[in-house]
Amino acid sequence: MIDINAYIGHWPFKQLKYNTCDALLQRMNQFGVDISVISNLNGIFYKNMQRANDELHDEIKSNRRFRNRFLPFAVINPIYAGWKDDLTKCIEKFGMVGIRLYPNYHDYTLNDPKCIELVKIARDRGLPVALSLRMVDSRQRSWMDIEHEWELKDIIPLIKEVPDARYIILNVANSTKLTEEEIALIRSTNIVVDTSGRALTNLGEMLEKFGKEKFSFGTHSPILDYLTGLLRIEALRKEEANEGIKDMLKSGNTINILGI
Repeated sequence: MIDINAYIGHWPFKQLKYNTCDALLQRMNQFGVDISVISNLNGIFYKNMQRANDELHDEIKSNRRFRNRFLPFAVINPIYAGWKDDLTKCIEKFGMVGIRLYPNYHDYTLNDPKCIELVKIARDRGLPVALSLRMVDSRQRSWMDIEHEWELKDIIPLIKEVPDARYIILNVANSTKLTEEEIALIRSTNIVVDTSGRALTNLGEMLEKFGKEKFSFGTHSPILDYLTGLLRIEALRKEEANEGIKDMLKSGNTINILGI
């Protein structure tokens, strides 16, 4: 079983537990998760987010137990000077296997030419691009937190710009309403959506709408609880998903999108 959406690090306005590699590994062992795709929350808030990638790399290196259990994603800000050097370091020196983008927090749009350039470079290097539609519940917000949360339709312009990239869409907490054309675009794109978001309350209908290969187990831990993303899979009725499809959701689709 592979969790495609987990973190270490801190959130400025919320106390987190299980937000280190050691604590996360304990949770993984407790609930039967073999591998977690992780990034560092600190990269959202550091002015130089590369320091967060350095922290993540150092923490994984600090204990041999971590090396085969965590797949690191780099946080990259395409409007920060030197981001190309940061990306090269994360891929070639650190061996990171994907990138995480946070446009709402780093103050750029998905149609920014630099963002599109980054996604094209990731595509050419064989790296998936992960986007979180929501980080934390905006109803409990600090005055310094962002106001806008994305809906699924908000990622469509980027997919249209770079349709042959690989995308991981995380924590789909708001509307999933799309036009027929947009649904067809999602179905034709190499994309997975993780199961952590509250908008996936009827996963069976989503599988029918978008395709069984479009969803992967994810927890959004430690911000969200560790089990809801898995319960959405286990609660599928037999007519919605057999054991083979559930295995795809638990690991197979993640293996395909990561190319591992």
